[in-house]
Amino acid sequence: MSKKIGLFYGTQTGKTETIAEKIRDEFGGDVVTLHPIYEAETTDFDEYELLIVGSPTWDIGQLQSDWENFYPDLDEIDFNGKLVAYFGDGDQYGYSDNFQDAIGILEEKISQRGGKTVGYWPTDGYEFEQSRALKNGKFVGLALDEGSQSDLTDKRIKAWVTQLKKEFGL
Repeated sequence: MSKKIGLFYGTQTGKTETIAEKIRDEFGGDVVTLHPIYEAETTDFDEYELLIVGSPTWDIGQLQSDWENFYPDLDEIDFNGKLVAYFGDGDQYGYSDNFQDAIGILEEKISQRGGKTVGYWPTDGYEFEQSRALKNGKFVGLALDEGSQSDLTDKRIKAWVTQLKKEFGL
């Protein structure tokens, strides 16, 4: 596994950082490098062909604040030739009208900039009304709900990373 993965995440309460660490650990070795988005520069994305982007959905369908600050800078990054996977933490019951919107917002922008989305995730086992993260009947990435379904997080991460290893060609 000579390919390196850059995992860029924003976290408000620390949950998304913990999820990012679990994803890194599930890949094993030193394949994944974590980048808190508040410390990231646009040039950091240039180092990787394989990317994982993580964000909780905040307030009512909003990006987490560090991602909100970085969002305009995405326009300076060329994502052509890059495979990009997404994961998010959200509350499907309290915010069922915008569950996982943040990863949908990020995926839309990064796709417009040339990124190819991988790691689509089924909606089975979730209860929600609407999501900007839906595309062709699936989530654009791993959907987690640490508030209501934290007991499923480790199992979902394991399955998703197995899927990503194939899609990333690792």
